[in-house]
Amino acid sequence: MNKSTASGKFDQIKGKMKQSIGEAMDNDRMANSGAMDQVKGHAKEAWGDTKDAAKSTSRNTYDDSVARTDERSEKHDLRNKVTSAARDVKESISNKADDFKHKRSA
Repeated sequence: MNKSTASGKFDQIKGKMKQSIGEAMDNDRMANSGAMDQVKGHAKEAWGDTKDAAKSTSRNTYDDSVARTDERSEKHDLRNKVTSAARDVKESISNKADDFKHKRSA
């Protein structure tokens, strides 16, 4: 677990607490702030997980000492996996933010 992952988990917990307190006190501003903290926390955690995966995979690729052409192919695949994971996370976060906006505006 790296700093981004830990910080993301903390933001999620903090956000859940703020949202619960805001809802209990009928304070929409606090409840909304808590929900946004949760979204931010999920994004940070996803970023941390992506960094961990990239480091782990790059170490494994380096340690395996594969033939030069195979190594290039693996590095290319790794870059594609990392960028694809980042794109998926961004889309997921955007979708959750859009859902949140639509629920609050309805």
